[in-house]
Amino acid sequence: MLKFLMMMIFMIPICFIKKSYWMVQNLMFLVSFMFMVMNFYSYYWMNISYFLGCDIISYGLILLSLWICALMMMASESVVRLNNFTNFFSLIILLLLLMLYLTFSSMNLFLFYLFFESSLIPTFFLILGWGYQPERLQAGIYLLFYTLLASLPLLIGIFYILTNSFTLEMFILMNKNYMYNLVYISLIFAFLVKMPMFLVHLWLPKAHVEAPVSGSMILAGILLKLGGYGLLRVFSLIQKTGVLNNYIWISISLIGGVLVSFICLRQLDLKSLIAYSSVAHMGIVLSGLLTLTYWGVCGSYTLMIAHGLCSSGLFCLANISYERMGSRSMLINKGMLNFMPSMALWWFLLSSANMAAPPTLNLLGEISLLNSIVSWSWLTMLSLALLSFFSAAYTLYLYSYSQHGKIYSGSFAFMGGTVREYLLLFLHWVPLNLLILKSDICMLWL
Repeated sequence: MLKFLMMMIFMIPICFIKKSYWMVQNLMFLVSFMFMVMNFYSYYWMNISYFLGCDIISYGLILLSLWICALMMMASESVVRLNNFTNFFSLIILLLLLMLYLTFSSMNLFLFYLFFESSLIPTFFLILGWGYQPERLQAGIYLLFYTLLASLPLLIGIFYILTNSFTLEMFILMNKNYMYNLVYISLIFAFLVKMPMFLVHLWLPKAHVEAPVSGSMILAGILLKLGGYGLLRVFSLIQKTGVLNNYIWISISLIGGVLVSFICLRQLDLKSLIAYSSVAHMGIVLSGLLTLTYWGVCGSYTLMIAHGLCSSGLFCLANISYERMGSRSMLINKGMLNFMPSMALWWFLLSSANMAAPPTLNLLGEISLLNSIVSWSWLTMLSLALLSFFSAAYTLYLYSYSQHGKIYSGSFAFMGGTVREYLLLFLHWVPLNLLILKSDICMLWL
């Protein structure tokens, strides 16, 4: 595990070479392919050093981080074109990747907390430095304070575990069980905000709308998954309390998911709609995870990977339209089918992935989540039915509204996509649909 860390650290000086942007991006792809062929996916910890290690959950999420970071650089070509502090930009993405890599591979709870919080700083800089509107300052502050305030109790909880067990190594703590509600709340709350659970989700749409395309991709692709990953790791400590109290969060998430789906149906901003749909999807992931069943845990892991690729791709599409039209409003981005006919195919493919059509990985994740949540309580059927229905409804609204209709008269020329953009969307879509062929990695790992 340390060798990948060293590779990324030694990539840092390359960022300062003139015109090295695409080189850094190619090196990221190289690292991700090397990580892929390592394939040490197994349900026990492997490649253990004193503070890094990897098991199947880490493996999938680290691979996703490497992949999305390489694609972020690919999507942010406008930073190079306008020479908008290109070197600094690639440095920040690299630092973010470094933090995420360390978060997912730390075996010590305190180190996990440390890197979990550190990943916030590069994201904050991305939003503040390369965001579009003046409101980005407010969005950055929202992001910072929501996350920091919620994770202070987590730090105290971790220290409490240390004074009790004299260790913070995750695999030594596996069979501990704390029966205190206070420990339960303090360990879980930071991750609920990061997921984000409905009621503490306000920072997400704000941050997404203000962030540049790379910021949106990393937020939707990986930073939301940090919450799920943290829950998967700490629930071995608070299982019994979880069984008693999880119904609170599950009901909030499911009802919240339905309400957020209604919010999606009246969005006019492309990015805002995709951001709110993330909240709805993460609500169902959270519910499945909190049922603490095998299907729920595997399904939430699967849907986290799938959602990372899918919503990241949708943000790329929204950005491609934004770069052409100069606006993200649905009223202006109408009839794009006339304007960029071959891009409509990618809109269709990624939209269908967003509503969990076969053969995407989303379908597999959602089926197992439905299984686990309904088996937990049959009362959830109604909200799950509404969630599934409206998820299809707002995705169709997004697709049909942006692709069909009378083209806005201010857009004056025919413009196809560039090869870079098609490759970018292809690299989002292919893993999403090919992973279903080897889905036992996602589903059969316990």
